Amino acid sequence: MQSANMFLKKIVRSSVLPFAARHGLKKDLFPLSRTLSSSLCLKQDSSCTPSEKLDLDAWKKVMKSGLQEEVGETVSESKELSSLDVARETLEMWRLAGRLVPENISEEQLKTFMECPSKSAKKKYVKYLHLKELHKKIDKKKKEEKRERKMEAQEQTSKMDETITSPFRRLWSSAIDRAYNWRAAQSMIFGQPLVFDMSFEKEMSVLEVSNTVKQLVMSESCNRRSVDPFHIHFCNFKDDSLYHKELIKHYREAWGKLLITVTDQCYTEVFPKDKLIYLTADSPNVMKTFDHDKIYIVGSMVDKKIKTGVSLARAKRLGLETAALPLDKYLLWNTGAKNLTLDQMMHILLTLKDTADWKAALEFVPKRKYCGFVNKPVQELKKTLDLINTLKTGKGREEIQKPFAKSYSKKYKLK
Repeated sequence: MQSANMFLKKIVRSSVLPFAARHGLKKDLFPLSRTLSSSLCLKQDSSCTPSEKLDLDAWKKVMKSGLQEEVGETVSESKELSSLDVARETLEMWRLAGRLVPENISEEQLKTFMECPSKSAKKKYVKYLHLKELHKKIDKKKKEEKRERKMEAQEQTSKMDETITSPFRRLWSSAIDRAYNWRAAQSMIFGQPLVFDMSFEKEMSVLEVSNTVKQLVMSESCNRRSVDPFHIHFCNFKDDSLYHKELIKHYREAWGKLLITVTDQCYTEVFPKDKLIYLTADSPNVMKTFDHDKIYIVGSMVDKKIKTGVSLARAKRLGLETAALPLDKYLLWNTGAKNLTLDQMMHILLTLKDTADWKAALEFVPKRKYCGFVNKPVQELKKTLDLINTLKTGKGREEIQKPFAKSYSKKYKLK
């Protein structure tokens, strides 16, 4: 009996109640339910006792409560839908007015928009959504451009691979390599020696040694491709040192085939002292011209902490002549230390050896370190700088007027 009542309740709630609520048949609904329940009871059990009869008042209350719940849910849903529509219309009006409004907005974002306490908060939230959508579009566009560039690069590499695999290309590259190796072999017999001092391992960290070896590799490659290469010497080179390990990492099997001289002896034991010149930025002696009869020494060191005087002290201890590049003479130095990398030094020395032109050689100095080349003589620049310094320090009028009168005509006077 109870199961029949529950089944009947479900049928009435799901089908009859919504229909009655729409068409205004609430009054005629409950007699129908009474007849249905009583007829069902009579069919199942004709001998029902008075205690088993349906409580129509309780049934009526249950049906009314269910109807109220259904009607309340439909009203709340309609209110929610209407408020969302109003929010969408508001955003559309803002978009037409030229405000920053996202093109696509979800229901959750609309609800958050409606929950904003003030109009300014709503504007800020909508602007945030617009910027977020804009950033997503930009990121998507960047990804597409990156994908296109990657595809183009792959196509170019495939074309290059096709050209490289051609027999003429292989023949040309092998011929060029043989020519470079022949020049390097000739330099080992007839070329001017260039020494790299490999005794600075204790002065550097592991990372600095790795950077030094990278610069040495670039220097050797640049020298091998030059018209008149140097005969490179690695002096004070120890086996199983950090230099050795890093060089093997870079060259691998080609390390034993390099056309250079590697020795654990000091350069003073290999060459006469009177021909050696140690190139260091700390030297007080300025290099004027490139001497083809001298043997230049470059310290194989990268010092990010800029340890001044290390190579100069070593050269003085060995009693060697030192020299520095004339950077102040030809360049208007801007900022930074005057220490150059090993590959830059190699480019400068090779250019000086081939052309003897300081301006062409110093083109390999990084552009960030100087403003330009010096056009006027150095003495005139020093005079003008001294005059500016005296004006800044505020010396006497007579002391300033004498050098000023010598340099300029009488019509220009200090006032």
